[in-house]
Amino acid sequence: MLLLNTRPTQRAATLSQRLNRAGIEVVELPLLELTGLPYSAELAALYAQLADTQVIVVVSPTAVDVGMQYLQASQIEMSSLAHIQWIAVGQATAQRLKDYGISASIPDVETSEGMLALPVLQNLAVKQVAFWRGRGGRQFMMDALQQRGVKVQNFVLYQRQCPEQAHIQFEQFQSRFRHQHQSVWVCISSEASWLNWLKLCQNSPDILSQCQYLTLGTRLTTLVRQQQMPLVTHQLDDLDPEQICHFLIQQKGSA
Repeated sequence: MLLLNTRPTQRAATLSQRLNRAGIEVVELPLLELTGLPYSAELAALYAQLADTQVIVVVSPTAVDVGMQYLQASQIEMSSLAHIQWIAVGQATAQRLKDYGISASIPDVETSEGMLALPVLQNLAVKQVAFWRGRGGRQFMMDALQQRGVKVQNFVLYQRQCPEQAHIQFEQFQSRFRHQHQSVWVCISSEASWLNWLKLCQNSPDILSQCQYLTLGTRLTTLVRQQQMPLVTHQLDDLDPEQICHFLIQQKGSA
C-alpha cells in the first residue's frame, strides 16, 4: 500500500511520519502551496472595522500567522477584540491561535459544513462575521451566511496555487505507478487540491481511476464521486493522522 500525501509541505509531515512508522509507504506530492499576500489599503480598511464583527473564522494556520502579522501592522490591540468569538477549521489552526492566547471553537467535521453547524453560527443574533482565508477559499460558507443576512468581512490574506514542483513529482510518480501492483490511496483535503489533481491526471485517466481516495467531508466526497468514472472513496471527518493511519492499516490487512 502507498499513500499520496497531497497536503501542503508544512502540514504533511505529521501524517507521513505516522504512516511510515506503521509500515505504510508515503509519497509526498503537495497539490497546494500557500503564499501570503501583501498588506494593502483594502486590508487596512477591513482591519479598521474588525472590532465591529462578532465572529472571526480562521481557515488555516497560515491564515492565523498572516492575519496576526497584519493585525499588528494595523496597530489594533487584542483587548479591543475581546468580545469576538473565534472559529478554527481544525485542530492545527486552533493550536496556532492558542499560541497567540486565543481560544477557538472547532467543528466535529473539519469542513465549511462543520463550521456552519457550530452553535455560534447557528445563533441568529450574529450579524457580522469576518473570514481570515486564502484567495478562492470558503466561498460556499460565505455564501451560506450571506443568504441568511449575515454581513461578511472578507480578509483575503494569502493565495493558494499548485506548486510548480508538483508536475515534476507527478511525472516521477506516474512512471512508478505503471510498474507496481500495490494499492494507491490519495489524500484529498480541499476542492482546490482536487481540481489540481484532476489537471495533473488529465492525460492519465488510468491513474485517476485506479487510485483510491480519502476525502474530507461530505461536500468534497460528493464532488469526487461526480466524476464520470466510478472512483473508490472513503470520507474523512477530520485529518487526524491516527484515524487515517488506523483506516489504512485496516485496508492493508484486508487486501
